[in-house]
Amino acid sequence: MGTTIKLGIILCLALAKLHASAKPNIIVFLVDDMGWQETSVPFHTETTPLNRDYKTPNMEKLAADGLVLTNAYAHNVCSPSRVSLLTGANPARHRVTCWTLRKDRSPERNNKDFRRANWNLNGLQPLGYNIPHSFESVTLAQVLQQDGYRTIHAGKAHFGAQDTPGADPKNLGFEVNIAGSYMGGPGSYHGDKNFSAAWRGGGKIWDVPGLEKYHGQKINLTEAITRESIAAIQQSVQEKKPFFLHMAHYAVHAPWEADRRFLDQFSNKGWPKQKAVLASMLYGMDQSLGDLRKTVEDLGIRDNTLIIFMSDNGSPSQCPQNHPLRGHKVRAYEGGTRVPMIAYWPGKTPKGKRNDTPVIIDDIFPTLLDAAGTETIPPNDGISLVPLLSGKPINASRPLFWHYPNFYDVPPFSSVRLGNWKLIYRHTSQQFELFNLKQDLSEKNNLANSMPEKVSELSKILTQHLKDTQAVLPIDKQSNKPVPLPDKAL
Repeated sequence: MGTTIKLGIILCLALAKLHASAKPNIIVFLVDDMGWQETSVPFHTETTPLNRDYKTPNMEKLAADGLVLTNAYAHNVCSPSRVSLLTGANPARHRVTCWTLRKDRSPERNNKDFRRANWNLNGLQPLGYNIPHSFESVTLAQVLQQDGYRTIHAGKAHFGAQDTPGADPKNLGFEVNIAGSYMGGPGSYHGDKNFSAAWRGGGKIWDVPGLEKYHGQKINLTEAITRESIAAIQQSVQEKKPFFLHMAHYAVHAPWEADRRFLDQFSNKGWPKQKAVLASMLYGMDQSLGDLRKTVEDLGIRDNTLIIFMSDNGSPSQCPQNHPLRGHKVRAYEGGTRVPMIAYWPGKTPKGKRNDTPVIIDDIFPTLLDAAGTETIPPNDGISLVPLLSGKPINASRPLFWHYPNFYDVPPFSSVRLGNWKLIYRHTSQQFELFNLKQDLSEKNNLANSMPEKVSELSKILTQHLKDTQAVLPIDKQSNKPVPLPDKAL
């Protein structure tokens, strides 16, 4: 073999190695049930009393280093958001529109006038299993794994129902699974309670799996998951592989149990006990963020690591922490869907800037695949935010959609945001609510009756989305037909 050919082969191999190493490491830091204001980082146009109460110093550092997205959205409850993140499909399309737990069982309440929609109560499943009432799809983790990534899930999964393949993140493209399963909340946050609900008479269905080595120890669940995640990152670097870490903490979902490491900082402020406990849990979550960033720094991979921080929905009704937003988790209002979001990609994200472009959790799927250099991104309902993360504009006038045809906690609804306008359609009453979010962030002034033309415009856009996605709707028991689409309810 000639010297020139040998040098050519060596150069090609070197370039291939360089290309592989150039793929960014990816950390999605997903918090559970964290409200828009449950942080010392202001996502509103002004600093609020809640921002002054809660302490999240590592979020502050991330915001100072990266890009704060002030109009970021998830869906109104956990499973729909998580399935959308992993598949890029909107809930109207994937039909996992409420939270999942037991196979073939819905958490919904019966309604005397309507039958529940035929939603995918068994959640997300791998392709080819043909499990009824489930959404089968290629996942973000599977595509990244095919692209050479070591894929790691840590914490709450809540993708598929109990006793289905989708309950195990390893069946959905994750090479490593740390403490993830079908359940949406832990039995306990305390290692000396074995992360189990047995201490409060709860069943084993809430036992956190895979962390038995921490049983009996005075360690918080958030810290245990963080330790295991750090070890997984270190292993990835040793193997010289880019990694995707889906760091999906159980915190700050119920049960509200103090992170004992930090409770003393908040217990003497004269607050209600639950607020002090929540503040300690938020601080523990924030400490995890700091620990991960320190690990990335110590391993020398900071400049090639993309971090996206967000929550899966608004704060629950038991925690009125969404002010000035109206409503809470599950509801159609901003308090149920608007979430804190920060992105940090060294050398790309504008440092310490804020951006008010509306974005949604459906966008994470195409964004991360675009960032990873995936050549063919599977069809999805989001758009890549890579230009936005690099300081460039994206389509700020596209509609964002929510779909909740379920009878759990609140009546079913569908909604759309277009620009500053938001329309909510109530399925069972066929009533509309219209808000101008720029002028009325708290959604106090329903303009539906005074602006019928705007209602008509947005209802047509929402109707087309529901048709395009073949969305399911509740069934009127009297007519035995689905409730009318929005444009038919005018």
